[in-house]
Amino acid sequence: MAGVNIKPLEDKILVQAVEAETTTASGLVIPDSAKEKPQEGKVIAVGPGRWDDEGEHRIPVDVKEGDTVIYSKYGGTEIKYEGEEYLILSARDVLAVLG
Repeated sequence: MAGVNIKPLEDKILVQAVEAETTTASGLVIPDSAKEKPQEGKVIAVGPGRWDDEGEHRIPVDVKEGDTVIYSKYGGTEIKYEGEEYLILSARDVLAVLG
């Protein structure tokens, strides 16, 4: 995803969702209407962090570009950029880093 020209602000994170499986282990095809909303994605870009209460220091974000994360099922804002779908999440919506 090099070349994505979206820079998140403060403690926001740009994520590209990992597509849900389209077939079951037994080979049945899952229709789009029955797929679970993805909760896993790859971090594409990370904001610089939010300011502390005094406004003097930035609090860094706990994830970095390239991390695979699990995020809150209904968190974030979905956007489309150059034909690709992304999610902008608050750092608080990230539940875990895989790996």
